[in-house]
Amino acid sequence: METKNIRRKLVAALLTGALSLNAAAAVMNLQVRAIERRGVEAVIWGMSAVNYDLMVQAMSRLPGVGTGSNKIVYWSKPASWKNQTLTPNPDTIYVMPFFDTSKAGPVVLEIPAQGGGTIVGSIDDAWQTALEDVGPAGADKGKGGRYLILPPGYTGKVPSGYIVLRSSTYSGFALLRSNFAGRSAADIAKAVEYGKRVRLYPLKEAAAPAATVFIDANEAVFDSTIPYDERFFESLNRIVQTEPWLTRDKAMIDTLKTIGIEKGRPFKPDEDTLAALRAAAKEAHDWLDMQYDAQFAHPYFQGTHWALPVSPALVKGLGDNFADPDQYPVDARGMTYTIGFFSAKVLGAGQFYLATARDRDGQVLNGARSYRLHVPANAPVDQYWSATVYDRATHALVRDTAWSSRASNDASLQKNADGSVDVYFGPQAPAGKEANWIPTRADVPFEILFRFYGPSKPLYDKTWQLPDLELAS
Repeated sequence: METKNIRRKLVAALLTGALSLNAAAAVMNLQVRAIERRGVEAVIWGMSAVNYDLMVQAMSRLPGVGTGSNKIVYWSKPASWKNQTLTPNPDTIYVMPFFDTSKAGPVVLEIPAQGGGTIVGSIDDAWQTALEDVGPAGADKGKGGRYLILPPGYTGKVPSGYIVLRSSTYSGFALLRSNFAGRSAADIAKAVEYGKRVRLYPLKEAAAPAATVFIDANEAVFDSTIPYDERFFESLNRIVQTEPWLTRDKAMIDTLKTIGIEKGRPFKPDEDTLAALRAAAKEAHDWLDMQYDAQFAHPYFQGTHWALPVSPALVKGLGDNFADPDQYPVDARGMTYTIGFFSAKVLGAGQFYLATARDRDGQVLNGARSYRLHVPANAPVDQYWSATVYDRATHALVRDTAWSSRASNDASLQKNADGSVDVYFGPQAPAGKEANWIPTRADVPFEILFRFYGPSKPLYDKTWQLPDLELAS
């Protein structure tokens, strides 16, 4: 119940003498505390869906996007800082189909066969739970395929010749990467052309599908960073209004009613409720950020500060739609989707990630200082590795920087005589090392995500290890 309705009843009780002023104040205080407490839990629980909704809203603001659903956003160049999604990869071409089966019915996503290019990635529902991986490590095994995404509870006929995916939500997206062999203009153009071979259309139009709509986001600021204020709850309300309640989440129905979110009703909190929700969002942010820091207490390589920023229970749950009846890692999911987006059906089959926010001495990475990362020779990847700098506060690319990463698929990267590579981070490039340098901003503490594409055995058995960053001399 909104605070204005509680206040109205309290005033009436005061006027009739049924309640003392102190008792009325106590009731009001309890109501505000309940909203704050339940608002905190709503943020943690709803993070992955809100993360998705924010990307949908960012898409809706793109020039030329028009109306209607089932469109593909892509970047015609490697991502610049204007791509303000959470921890994007600037060393590939992103292709992001957004699907909606609520009106269109079953939707087909066509992935081209490997050859002339490679598409890797995953298809997720609106809660960013993986439906399937695509490409060489996915269900099509690099041969290409037609993935048929069915809406919740679909009972219609399913035609043959499709890789069938039953979604728990009406909408969702795919995060696809069209990898390039090098960073020349020709290599990048080839990867873009190959990525635009992806097709998205309703099954009912399969006999003669219309041309897939592609929207180039390259020049736009595509901002889906998490807002820790009332805008978070506005996004969460959109999800509640448009998507079905999942059985596992029905315990949240009354919790959300307390803060004014109820299916079939508008979300119009009064000023007191808004103030409580803003306080809740801030507290949830602080708590989730503390959980993120705690991940680094369990490093992937012993004695370092590199960690996989996702728990084993969450990796399993995202891959099998939380099938284990005794596990539902909502806290871990909330933390993970403050720093990134999408999930893979099988993490490690096509990609693997390690993050760090501290140097060898345990100090927070400072944008005003200069660091060196030594990448040993024979990195355990079949495709490439990359190191990317992000703003520690937003987990997005650092704004107003010329570039954000270095990768082994860049021919200009300088190698040492033994095949190892030194990557430099700081506000200025070391003399003669510009090709291996990633700029930072002096006023922005940062973090690094190290990606392994096509990871191989030495990464998992840890016979190859990535050392910590150290201050550059």
